[in-house]
Amino acid sequence: MTDTILRHDWGLDEIEALLDLPFNDLVFRAQSIHRANFDPNQVQMSSLLSIKTGACAEDCGYCSQSAKNTTGLEAEKLMPLEEVVEAAGAAKEKGASRFCMGAAWRNPTDKNLQRVIEMVEAVHGLGMETCLTLGMLTQSQAERLRNAGLDYYNHNLDTSPEFYGNVITTRTFDDRLETLAHVRDAGISVCSGGILGMGESRRDRASMLRELSNLPRHPESVPINMLVKIEGTPLFDAEAIDPLEFVRTIAVTRMLMLNSYVRLSAGRTEMSDEMQALCFLAGANSIFYGERLLTTDNPEADRDKSLLDRLGIKTEQVIETEVKAAKVPCNKVQAG
Repeated sequence: MTDTILRHDWGLDEIEALLDLPFNDLVFRAQSIHRANFDPNQVQMSSLLSIKTGACAEDCGYCSQSAKNTTGLEAEKLMPLEEVVEAAGAAKEKGASRFCMGAAWRNPTDKNLQRVIEMVEAVHGLGMETCLTLGMLTQSQAERLRNAGLDYYNHNLDTSPEFYGNVITTRTFDDRLETLAHVRDAGISVCSGGILGMGESRRDRASMLRELSNLPRHPESVPINMLVKIEGTPLFDAEAIDPLEFVRTIAVTRMLMLNSYVRLSAGRTEMSDEMQALCFLAGANSIFYGERLLTTDNPEADRDKSLLDRLGIKTEQVIETEVKAAKVPCNKVQAG
């Protein structure tokens, strides 16, 4: 059965056929794959901090941080190291096991990269995984980040190669693939996904998933975002994606990339609890935790905790804590 085979040769028509399956059949198949590879009642939690906000030279049609979009967002300088460490510590106390730092750059200068490397090392010192999203990287920059101990680098494809030009014109789709190759070749885990609800077709969503699943190594983390409409951006009036279509995309992401973490990212504020529950059923097993995602709202921590409690879903950190508390001398542990 092909559902259980790790593949890198998916065809566009194959993926679109999965998206076309009856909803119940699709979710059942995705949940079956999820159970074969992950604990179905556990999610990985990450926290995201904007360490440098605004004045980005890119023209991404969805982004409040683009200097080309009139959104009223004030540009800020790179945060001081001590403020980043304080934010990371607070995120850890609230349950996050990975701390992601984002800077609104087209690409970092080597001088700025060194300052970010100091942040990576400091957050590692707190016992957390680290992730960065800084724009495009050269191979030498990726290797510097690897040497600093960076765990993940985020660089989303955003959408299909066919639809890409409708969203961004200041960097090409191939530019994004090149940065992913630099990160992968440096030995850093890749975090790459896309945004749904920008006016793309179902075939565009299938094409984006084909690009991700046919990479030489599947991204270890695949964030699936729902467009957050920001006044002043070109995509503010884009037609919202149907919630069940979003769940379908989550399910197919799980089916194509069996061992990847599939993350519910931006847009959760606009999702009902029931929609999020369906996403978990379809194979999502990671969320961003906290009140902000870079410059957009995210569900408050208390709401997240309430939802996960109602669903009987635990976080990686909670489970780790419980296991440690239950440890007994090894001669009393039963095999089996």
